[in-house]
Amino acid sequence: METILKVEGLKTYYFTSTGVVKAVDGVNFTMQRGESLGIAGESGCGKSTLAYSLMNLVPPPGKIVDGSIILDGMDIAKMDEDSLRNEVRWKKVAMVFQGAMNALTPVYKIGKQLAEPLVIHGNISEDEAIEKAKEILPKVGLDPNIINRYPHELSGGMKQRVMIAMALIMNPDIVIADEPTTALDVIVQAQILNLLKKLKWEMGINLILISHDLSIMAEVVDRLIIMYAGKIVEIGNSEDVFGKPNHPYTQGLLNSIPKLGTHELNYIPGLPPDLRNPPKGCRFADRCPYVMDICRREEPPMFEVGNGHYSYCWLNR
Repeated sequence: METILKVEGLKTYYFTSTGVVKAVDGVNFTMQRGESLGIAGESGCGKSTLAYSLMNLVPPPGKIVDGSIILDGMDIAKMDEDSLRNEVRWKKVAMVFQGAMNALTPVYKIGKQLAEPLVIHGNISEDEAIEKAKEILPKVGLDPNIINRYPHELSGGMKQRVMIAMALIMNPDIVIADEPTTALDVIVQAQILNLLKKLKWEMGINLILISHDLSIMAEVVDRLIIMYAGKIVEIGNSEDVFGKPNHPYTQGLLNSIPKLGTHELNYIPGLPPDLRNPPKGCRFADRCPYVMDICRREEPPMFEVGNGHYSYCWLNR
């Protein structure tokens, strides 16, 4: 399969008044054309920062400090702002931002907001862009007439569909969906997930789905990355990660999902480390039930535990 995206040694830090937060700290992965890739982990593990890094759109005081993000022969991590605007954002990589309620501007009609990426990145007139907006809306299950409505006139699910339409409007190679079902009820969540699956097959989009909800990942993605404290701890095909989880953190995440027929709730004891001063060795060591001396001394390398299934854990040595 063709590799569409290659990330090597990516480090994205936030330079705050209380110290440097190593939100993404040495991440490596590839994405193949036609696949959907999930990035999962608890809050604060670096999922969204990784997503913003893939567009070189990390909000201040954060920035990419090392590594490469290769897409179509271009290193996004080293491109200047003008090149990113003209060549990458929305043309090559687009994003469905977390929280559609806050992502849409309340004083502009939907048509104007849908047209904006085309006007800015496609260099066409607003009238032409609005006509293209009318064409994309039916693909996400919306009536073209909503271009004349304001965001407050739409339901939460309709707003999320508008955000998906905005990401698709320039037919990018990769669409990143950051927590696309946040604040939606379970029925609308299912509709949005079914829409993403439908668009993947009909439009051939390469989808990167970010969520802390593993049940959502099981529905949509082909391959899954598990992150913890700024690092990848496990990566593999969804069937392998869900069926044969290798890393103790992945096992803990899966065991914490409530199960039918039991009132017992499992959890991972302890708290994630402070990323301003991460511990030496494995960052999960303080919470791991299988911790060994080497875990506190040395960072674990990548071990192959199956066909295309990798884990960063000393238990595999």
